[in-house]
Amino acid sequence: MGDDGGKTRKIAELPLGADDTMGESAKHPAGGENYNKSGRLKKEFYEQELARMQEELVKLQYWVQEKGLKVLIIFEGRGSAGKGGVIKRLTERTSPRIVKLVALPKPSEREQTQWYFQRYVQHLPGAGEIVLFDRSWYNRSNVEWVMDFCTPEQHQEFLRSCPEFERMLVRSGVKLLKYWFSVSWDEQRERFESRNEEPLKRWKLSDMDLEEHRLYVKYSMAKDTTFQYTDIKQSPWFVVPSDDKRNARLNCIDHILSQFEYADILPNPVELPDREELPYVRPPMHEQTFVPQAY
Repeated sequence: MGDDGGKTRKIAELPLGADDTMGESAKHPAGGENYNKSGRLKKEFYEQELARMQEELVKLQYWVQEKGLKVLIIFEGRGSAGKGGVIKRLTERTSPRIVKLVALPKPSEREQTQWYFQRYVQHLPGAGEIVLFDRSWYNRSNVEWVMDFCTPEQHQEFLRSCPEFERMLVRSGVKLLKYWFSVSWDEQRERFESRNEEPLKRWKLSDMDLEEHRLYVKYSMAKDTTFQYTDIKQSPWFVVPSDDKRNARLNCIDHILSQFEYADILPNPVELPDREELPYVRPPMHEQTFVPQAY
């Protein structure tokens, strides 16, 4: 169970099938000049805040690299909850050599015979790296359990071993952050319908998404059980209410930044070198094949 001095953390009771977006804590402080009449962030203010935070993320990556920190950030939640949108904004301005995205496919036959955590271990951060997991080992207690892709024994073993595994990571010096993106059934329905209506987005709507949507209540059970065992003090869960995508993105990035005491060590502009001249004659341009100039 969760580690709170030996006591099990009590999960707040929610209506059957409800998610955290229904709670008072999920409501954003709408109001003021930065919000529109419907209570949502204005696009201009959202883009300004996002640009400011992305600049801070670049500063953070330099700090992580300079200090040799090992940072692992896990993103979990239902389909269409907004994980991908936040990850895209996190990586948009940062270096892929420092901020690395891991989104593993379905395990191979060989990987299915390995220790469950084995295929994730090779992607853990080294010194000076930030690794983002778009879904993670929590597939076992969420998607796999909901879809009956694992046995009850495998599920129970995961719930027992996962907290110990994460404590080992933290003791080894890994900064571990876990975010659960919480979307209501109505909002998930609306997003799936939007994908279904647009041919260019329909690839985002998989058979797995449809089945997960049907089993929304069971997914709530899976999430609550996962939290009961793995919301430990060494690596707590942070819930991101995500019915409002703009708020979810800013709130999540802002929280990530707040977890580090970093300084601005952005490099100064460099002096570009002059071209070194060599006694070299290039081959004729007409011998090369160019793409047609359609524009």
